[in-house]
Amino acid sequence: MDNVTVVAHPLVQHKLTLMRDKTTSTKGFRQLLREIATLLCYEVTRDLPLTTTQIETPLTTMQAQVLAGKKLVFAPILRAGMGLIEGMLDLVPSARVAHIGLYRDPVSLTAVEYYFKAPSDLSERPVIVVDPMLATGNTAVAAVERLKEYGASELRFVCLLAAPEGIANLHRHHPDVRVWTAAIDQRLNDHGYIIPGLGDAGDRLYGTR
Repeated sequence: MDNVTVVAHPLVQHKLTLMRDKTTSTKGFRQLLREIATLLCYEVTRDLPLTTTQIETPLTTMQAQVLAGKKLVFAPILRAGMGLIEGMLDLVPSARVAHIGLYRDPVSLTAVEYYFKAPSDLSERPVIVVDPMLATGNTAVAAVERLKEYGASELRFVCLLAAPEGIANLHRHHPDVRVWTAAIDQRLNDHGYIIPGLGDAGDRLYGTR
C-alpha cells in the first residue's frame, strides 16, 4: 500500500508470531511488545535529519553527526499505546511524550477523547503517534486530528498490526501521515477487531481479560 512501510525484519516477524499466540503470558506479551517497539522505532526514525557538531575524542577533534532540530515527541494513544513507549524510549531516551486518551465506543466504534496532554511546541518537533492496533482507524484519525489542532505538522504513525480498512481510513483523512507496521492483516470482523490479529492488545498487555 502507498505510504505504508511493513517492517519485515526477521526479529520483528518472530516476536510478532509469539505475541499472536494465545498461550503467551501477560508477562511475555508485555516484554515482547517492549522489544518489538524498539525495532519499530529504529525503522521509523531511519531518515531523521542529521547535522554536525565538533567534539573531542580521546585522540583528536572531529566533526561528528547528531540529530538535527528539536527532540522527537512520542504520542501514545492510551491505554495500549503505553506498552510500546518504554521500548521506544530505550532507543530515544531524550524524546518528549504526549498522551492522548481515546477509547472506542463499543457500539458506534467511534473514538471518544477523555484526556490530552502534549508539549506546547509540537509545531517544531517530529511527532510519532503510537498504538499497537490500526483497526477501524477511527482512533488514529482522531488522535492525528487532535495533534494537528495543537500545532503538529510532521506526523508519523507506528503500530504493531494494521487492517486494510484502518489504513484506508487514516489515509483518507490524513494522506500526509505515513504508517509503519509489523504486518497488514486480512480484515476486520463484525466487532472491529483485526483478523487474524492477536486479540485486544490492551487486555493482553495488562491482564484485564
